Amino acid sequence: MTTHHDAPSGKPEQQMTGSEALLHALLAEGVETVFGYPGGSALYIYDAMAGNSEFKHILTRHEQGAVHAADGYARSTGKVGVCIATSGPGATNLITGIATAYMDSIPLVVITANVPTTLIGTDAFQEADIISMTMPITKHSYSVRDAADIPRIVHEAFYIAGTGRKGPVLIDIPKDVSNASMSYEPVSGQQPIRGYDANPKVDASLVDQLLQAIAESERPLIIAGAGVVHSDASEELIRFVNETHIPVASTLLGLSGFPSAHPHSLGMAGHHGNYAANMAIQNADLIISIGSRFDDRLTMRVSGFAPNARRIAHLDIDPAEIGKNVKTDIGIVGDIKEVLAHANMRIAEAASKPDLSAVRRGWLEQLDRFKEEHPLRYDDSDTVIKPQFVLEMIHEQTQGNAIVTTDVGQHQMWVAQFYKFNHPRSLLSSGGLGTMGFGFPAAIGAQIGNPDRLVVSVNGDGGMQMCAQELAICALHELPVKIVVLNNRVLGMVRQQQEIMYDRHYSQIDLAGSPDFVKLAEAYGIKGLRASSKEEAVRVWKEALQTAGPVLVEFEIPTDENVYPMVLAGSALNEMILGEFE
Repeated sequence: MTTHHDAPSGKPEQQMTGSEALLHALLAEGVETVFGYPGGSALYIYDAMAGNSEFKHILTRHEQGAVHAADGYARSTGKVGVCIATSGPGATNLITGIATAYMDSIPLVVITANVPTTLIGTDAFQEADIISMTMPITKHSYSVRDAADIPRIVHEAFYIAGTGRKGPVLIDIPKDVSNASMSYEPVSGQQPIRGYDANPKVDASLVDQLLQAIAESERPLIIAGAGVVHSDASEELIRFVNETHIPVASTLLGLSGFPSAHPHSLGMAGHHGNYAANMAIQNADLIISIGSRFDDRLTMRVSGFAPNARRIAHLDIDPAEIGKNVKTDIGIVGDIKEVLAHANMRIAEAASKPDLSAVRRGWLEQLDRFKEEHPLRYDDSDTVIKPQFVLEMIHEQTQGNAIVTTDVGQHQMWVAQFYKFNHPRSLLSSGGLGTMGFGFPAAIGAQIGNPDRLVVSVNGDGGMQMCAQELAICALHELPVKIVVLNNRVLGMVRQQQEIMYDRHYSQIDLAGSPDFVKLAEAYGIKGLRASSKEEAVRVWKEALQTAGPVLVEFEIPTDENVYPMVLAGSALNEMILGEFE
């Protein structure tokens, strides 16, 4: 920066480069940490970091680690996550993480450097058209051609990413633009963006229709999705349920939005959902989807979904989701927090409270019987460590108060089934894209965003190897993440599907040759522990919790353990396989 003078608005302007303006603009948005990896086209940006002591950057060991860490930061804090990569392979290495965030509506600002504008379109070294590549998986994209636009673009990007149906926004900055001189003036306030309605107004008459449908219903059911978490509407949902006495089934990503211990909680529904939750959907006469998009892992065979529902209501911030997968009778567009707050207000204003009639009591009693007759259970063993036992033990010793990240596979479903969540934003998992390699770097982002919280990263031995290099970040920054590896020595979920659906034609699932995870952790300077018996499991987990820094704990579990219940593709939710408890 060289000179200062007054802008026409009276605010001081500062002369600086586009790179310096980028850092100033990010700090102005309240950014606490940026995850990234440098390269040739990004060097002016990284040069600006060297002279800015306020700017905190975490150098991950792979760009995929950077975007997943930014994602975990965003999911766990509710803030916009930020990552930076260079052009070409740096940018393309972000694509899986961008798609992960897009599918799960996670607010990210993804900054990519590009070759100079004079070389764009010439197939220059490390040139890639990242805007075109990511257009289907971003909420919006910017290609910056004038450094003077950087403050406005950054401000808009954060606004778009973090409002409405949240999602990733990409900013692509050519190298010459990042070095161009410009006059920086802070941007405040938000001008309307043509065609973008961040917070559609709630139609009060539709809320009244919903309350009337509830009053007329004998067997209502709420399906709570990730939208409850994204809109910070957990308290409103609890109040709504306490007033209406409607049971709640949750989607995978909606699990932490409604307390597992609540008497009206049925747990997760869908492909590997609880028996009571799935049967509640199939027997309900009114389905109220709150922030869930009726994806295929919830509905399974759509033609067999909720066959007894006379009405289906859908509450969502995105009008495109209403009626997209399941025919909807009452569609309410709006922020979930606002919709539920309005519904709660209307209930409070009513002359009489909702009547918990004998029929409604019978419905709740029927669901309680489903819970009692078909609880989540497994065939425990005194000779081997069952993965379900590990998750029950972790829950017991953390009292459900940890932030838990998962990778994708069997362990992900065991977490959803056997770890009970008390607080919103405490389950971080790749739901829509199902991204292996997500869990561990997401835990890094969550720990940085929540330095005073216990963060537990639960992984399979397959997914752990996809971003294991990020162990360096835990060691270097002394992040006290407790890293769990459930090692069954195979690609467990693939093996289970091959067993059940492909006549045991096991193909390319053997993970022989995987590293000794304890030695791998120690090679990075992290404490490693291993358990091969239940007694060892209890002892080493207690030791991990008592250790101040990061710890990796490997639990050796059976190769052939399956996740039940399970609904096969093409089946309805009531057609569950219950395993040995059939």
